Amino acid sequence: MVVAIIGLLASYVGPKYFAQLGKSEVTVSKAQIESLGKALDNFRLDVGRYPSTEEGLAALNTRPTTAPKWNGPYLLKDTPPDPWGRPYAYRLETVQGDFFLGSYGKDGRPGGVGENADITR
Repeated sequence: MVVAIIGLLASYVGPKYFAQLGKSEVTVSKAQIESLGKALDNFRLDVGRYPSTEEGLAALNTRPTTAPKWNGPYLLKDTPPDPWGRPYAYRLETVQGDFFLGSYGKDGRPGGVGENADITR
């Protein structure tokens, strides 16, 4: 009887626990993207432009050869991976003069819903 009760409790609590874990990963990703976005804005204030796609987020910690006014590092530590262990996607949007920064979620592919949804700035 006790084993049955424990099994019932586990079947109820387990899914709720894992749903909360997924929500926390999304929350962490949003916070990291916000922080990286602010660092990119500070880079732009000093250098006069956002890092090129080729320079990427590494330009926040290492002076690019094409950025004499670089006043970094703009992050205290190296660029973190997203909560699923993959690097954040970054590219300079030359037409708009802005950038794309984001995570492709749990599945690591563009698109998706829920935990698999893209998280962008």
